[in-house]
Amino acid sequence: MSKVIAVTSGKGGTGKSSICSGLGYSLAKMGNRTLIIELDFGLRCIDIIFGISNEINHDLGSVLEGKCDPIDAVTQVRTASNLNILCAPKNPFTVVTAEQIADICQQVKKYFDYIIIDTGAGINSHVFDIVEQSNLILVITTPDPICVRDAQMMSDEFYKRGNQRQRLIVNKVSKKTIINKIIKDLDEIIDTIGVQLIGVIPEDNELIIATGKGFPLPYEAPSLIAFDAIARRIKGEDVPLTKFI
Repeated sequence: MSKVIAVTSGKGGTGKSSICSGLGYSLAKMGNRTLIIELDFGLRCIDIIFGISNEINHDLGSVLEGKCDPIDAVTQVRTASNLNILCAPKNPFTVVTAEQIADICQQVKKYFDYIIIDTGAGINSHVFDIVEQSNLILVITTPDPICVRDAQMMSDEFYKRGNQRQRLIVNKVSKKTIINKIIKDLDEIIDTIGVQLIGVIPEDNELIIATGKGFPLPYEAPSLIAFDAIARRIKGEDVPLTKFI
C-alpha cells in the first residue's frame, strides 16, 4: 500500500510547492515510485518547476471531466525516472471534492509507493476535508511570525479533528532570522505550533534557480541535503535533524 502525504500550510508563500517537488525528487531517487498531485489550482507551477510544461497532455482537469483515467493523466519527470506528477487543472476555478481526490488516490495507489498531495494554501474546510485521508500531514511554515501563527491555527484544527499524524517543516531558515531577532530560535517556532519537527529547509539560492529554470537541484545544494534527510525520516530511518544554522 502506498503512503499518502499531504503537504499544507496556513498561508501562501511558504514554499509548499517547492517542498513537494524537492521531497518528491528525494524519495524518487531513493528508488521509491512517487507521484505528486497538485491541488493548488490558482498557482499551477509543478510542471514549470520540473521543466516539463510543454509535455503535459492531460491534467487533473481532464480526470475530473471524465476525459481520461487518473493514471493516464500522470506525466513522468525526465530528471527522475521514479517521479511522476499530476498537474492542477488549467482552470483555476475548477471545483474538486475530498471524495474525488480520495477516489483518484485509490485508483493510482497500486502504481506508487508515495503519493504527495500539494494542497491549496490557506485555512479552509476544503483543505481539511482533503487532508483527512492522508497517512501523514506535513505542516509548512517559515520563520515569519504571521506564517507561524497561521500554521498554529491550522495544526490546532487538525488536532480538534483527531488527526495526530502531523509533522512540521520550517522552510527558508537563515541566520539572519535569528540575528535580526525575528525569532529567538527554532524551538520557539516548534513550541508555538505544537507539532513535532521533521526537518528544516535552509534559505537556498540554488533552490530558487532550480525551480525557476526547471533544473534539478545540484547534489551539493543545502536544500537537497535537507530534502534527503526528511525523505529518509519519512521512510522510518533514524536520521539527525539537519538545521544548517
